[in-house]
Amino acid sequence: MTEETNGLETKVENMTTKNLEEDVVNPWEVASSSDKGVDYDKLIKRFGSSKVDEELIKRIENVTGKPAHHFLKRGVFFSQRDMHQILNLVEQKKPFYLYTGRGPSSEAMHLGHLIPFIFTKWLQEAFDVPLVVQLTDDEKFLWKDLTLEEANRLSFENAKDIIALGFDVEKTFIFSDLEYITQSPAFYRNMLRTQKLVTYNQVKGIFGFDDSTCIGKISFPSIQAAPSFSSSFPQIFNNKTNIPCLIPCAIDQDPYFRMTRDVAPRLGYSKPALMHSTFFPALQGAQTKMSASDPNSSIFLTDTDKQIKTKINKYAFSGGGTTVEEHKEKGGNCDVDVSYQYLTFFLEDDNRLEEIRKTYTSGELLTGYLKKELIEILQKIVGEHRQRRSQLTDDIVKQFMTPRKLKFDY
Repeated sequence: MTEETNGLETKVENMTTKNLEEDVVNPWEVASSSDKGVDYDKLIKRFGSSKVDEELIKRIENVTGKPAHHFLKRGVFFSQRDMHQILNLVEQKKPFYLYTGRGPSSEAMHLGHLIPFIFTKWLQEAFDVPLVVQLTDDEKFLWKDLTLEEANRLSFENAKDIIALGFDVEKTFIFSDLEYITQSPAFYRNMLRTQKLVTYNQVKGIFGFDDSTCIGKISFPSIQAAPSFSSSFPQIFNNKTNIPCLIPCAIDQDPYFRMTRDVAPRLGYSKPALMHSTFFPALQGAQTKMSASDPNSSIFLTDTDKQIKTKINKYAFSGGGTTVEEHKEKGGNCDVDVSYQYLTFFLEDDNRLEEIRKTYTSGELLTGYLKKELIEILQKIVGEHRQRRSQLTDDIVKQFMTPRKLKFDY
C-alpha cells in the first residue's frame, strides 16, 4: 500500500461507527440484532479487509505441506490482511513471527478465548516460527475495576491456560505488559514512536474515546501496537527491525492494528499481517460474544463435567422445534443452534459434522442427542486441558515469561 492508502484503513471504521444500524464490533463491545449473529461479509467491507477464500487456503496448504486447519476450512478464520505477503516471505525463505494476546480479566479463560490460541499453535507448528503473546494486564486495570496487583496476578493465571495448550517454551515468549515494559527500553521506545504519530482525533475516531476518557486509555493502543515490531524484542530478533509479523486474533481487535498499519511505514517498519476469527457465540445465542463476568454465558476451562452438562442442557440456545413433533416435522435450524455452532469449532471430523447437520436439519436428530454429543466432546477437551494445567509449576510459567533468546537464529 502507498502512504495515501494507509489512512484509508482507519477511515473505513471512522465512517462506519456512526451507523447505528450496523452490528456493533469494537474491542469492548460486540452486539448484533440478528439471531445468526454478526454479518461477517458486511464486516469485511466495513473494515476493509479481505476474505479468506479457497485460493488462499490452498496456497497455505501448498506452502506448509499440511492440510488446512478446520478453522480455515469452516470459515472460523474468515478475514485477513496481507496473508499472501507472509506466504511470499516463506517461499523466499525469509523469516516472520507470530503475535497474539489476551486481556486477563478473569481467573479462568473460557472456550471462546482458546480459539485464537488453538489456531496460533497450528500456525506456529506449520510454519515453525517464533511466537510472542502479550498479556494486557495494564489494559484491564484501565478498563475494569481491578487493582494493578490483581490484574498482574490474573495475567499469570491466564498464562497457565495458554501454556496448557501445548506451546513450545523454546519458541514462545509470553509477557505481561506490567512487567515487560519496565524491563525493555526497546519496547517503550516503540510505544513512544507510535504515540507521537497518532493524534487524539484519530484515536477518538477509531476507538470512540471522548472527552471523559482517561489518558491511560487514550495512550493504550500504542502498547498493543508495539509487539507488531520485531525491534520491541531485541533478545529474540537480535535487534533486527525488519522482521514482519502475523497476528491471529478475533475481528474485534482489528481497530488496534489498522492504526498500527497506518503508523508502521512512517516508522520504517513492516505492516503487520492479520488473520481474523469470528466470535465464539454465548450459550444464550450469537447476538453477543461471551462474557467472562457471566459464568452462565460460556463453558470455562475450570468447569467440571457436571457443570458443562448442566450449562449445555440448560442454557445452550436451541434451533430445534418447541416439541418433538414440531422438530420432526420442520427440522432444526443449524444457523442459530448454539450446540451445533460449538461443534463447528470443536468437532474435527468433517464427515460427522455434516451428518449431524443433515439429520438435525431434517428433524431426524433431536436437540437432546445433539447436546449429548457436544457435552461429551467438551468434557473431554476441558478435562484434558484441566489436567495439563494442573501439572504446570510456577517455574514453568516463569520460563515462558522470562525475556530470552528463542531457538531461532537471526
